[in-house]
Amino acid sequence: MSVLEMKVPSPGESITEVEIATWLVEDGDYVEKDQPIAEVDSDKATLELPAEESGIITLKAEEGDAVEVGAVVCLIDMDAAKPEGTAPAKTEAPKEEKKVEVAAPKADTYATGTASPAAKKVLAEKGIDASTVKGTGKDGRITKDDAVKAVPSMGSQPANGSRGTERKKMSMLRRKVAQRLVAVKNETAMLTTFNEVNMQPIFDLRSQFKEDFKAKHGVGLGFMSFFTLAVVRALKLYPDVNSMIDGDFQIKHDFQDISIAVSGPKGLMVPVIRNAENLSFRGVESEVKRLALRARDGQITIDEMTGGTFTITNGGVFGSMLSTPIINPPQSGILGMHNIVNRPMAVNGEVKIQPIMYVALSYDHRIVDGRESVGFLVAVKEALENPVELLMDNNPTKALEM
Repeated sequence: MSVLEMKVPSPGESITEVEIATWLVEDGDYVEKDQPIAEVDSDKATLELPAEESGIITLKAEEGDAVEVGAVVCLIDMDAAKPEGTAPAKTEAPKEEKKVEVAAPKADTYATGTASPAAKKVLAEKGIDASTVKGTGKDGRITKDDAVKAVPSMGSQPANGSRGTERKKMSMLRRKVAQRLVAVKNETAMLTTFNEVNMQPIFDLRSQFKEDFKAKHGVGLGFMSFFTLAVVRALKLYPDVNSMIDGDFQIKHDFQDISIAVSGPKGLMVPVIRNAENLSFRGVESEVKRLALRARDGQITIDEMTGGTFTITNGGVFGSMLSTPIINPPQSGILGMHNIVNRPMAVNGEVKIQPIMYVALSYDHRIVDGRESVGFLVAVKEALENPVELLMDNNPTKALEM
């Protein structure tokens, strides 16, 4: 009998543990080689686990289990023949009905509603009164498990609608993101500066060239290429924003790897556009499309999300007017894009309706001073409001054909 022990592969450097997010097959199923059998969460990404051989599978871990890299998660019997058709349904003989004796309700004792020491600690941390919790322990005692599952009272008034709640463990990726966000707030001197951008020049360019651009390159001429190239220019002018802290040292980069925040099925992903300083408008748009599709389909790899030097996030696609984005460590800056709203603006002494976007730069004040942060955001604004001169070398036709 040939049985293959499937072990958890290493999803990337420094990762020692993963979590079984979802089994895509059931115990006893026949699986084909390379068939996805599970989704596993690491603290950086969610990955599919393919079957290494064909055969009958025996699961050795439950959904939600944390397993070490190299641990056996399932067995595959490679000698088992592939079943033909559907096995006939099993018919069970009717079981004899058993008489169930209903015990009389126990009278309350001194232990009823009393919390164990561990339960008291949990309830105190949650701010929940022990008298509102029903104990399942001996004589009605409140156990630690009762305390963990307890939720704050939602009021005592009778309600006519649904009052259901669901307790669901967060994925390892989501837990890691939560830890990193709190760490950023606690460990960096994060500040945010704001400005506004008149998007009319970009609107005019897109109206003029977007059809030819898409026909020639197979991708649309979106806003992301303008913002990415404006950021690349600003990072060259203010290199401190493109640096990071490593202990007592400041590390400066002579390249611009731009992380792009993308909403995926498992949460926010930040794939990286490598050496964005070498890309044209077509190059940026093609790379953004490629990475967004991989993130959406759950195919993004850890390497594709590691090593960015600056991040751009676009809350405007969800309708955000203004926000303070959180730095993506160990980077020192992140640019937040927002929605575009027609607003009255003073243009050459006249009031005109213009498409305006608010932009925000969050930065680490330990390494980026106010002059650099404000200057950086003004440089981004200048490039977006004068794209032909500052991003296209006064030749938009040539810039968009490259």
